[in-house]
Amino acid sequence: MGLGGQVQIMHVTGEVVATEKHPEFKGRKLLLVRPMGLDGLPKGPESIAVDTVDAGLGDRVLVNKEGGAARMILQNPRIPVQAVIVGVVDGYHVEAPGHER
Repeated sequence: MGLGGQVQIMHVTGEVVATEKHPEFKGRKLLLVRPMGLDGLPKGPESIAVDTVDAGLGDRVLVNKEGGAARMILQNPRIPVQAVIVGVVDGYHVEAPGHER
């Protein structure tokens, strides 16, 4: 299944706890995530993402940041969501620019 939209590596920095929230979010975990560069350093402001993979504090995750694709992944056309966590990153390898295989 293609994810569509924009997928980014992010770092989970916290959990959002809300006593009142939109009914479509009932039973869903909301996490604070911050974009990170491939060097592992923070690269922008935090945002909120719906967790679909049981991610936790400190995890590196793949976040789909396109509302239409996020609603498709959650199989809910009514949920007011912009970002959804679609994977936990165990590791990655970056080749130097110009390196050919």
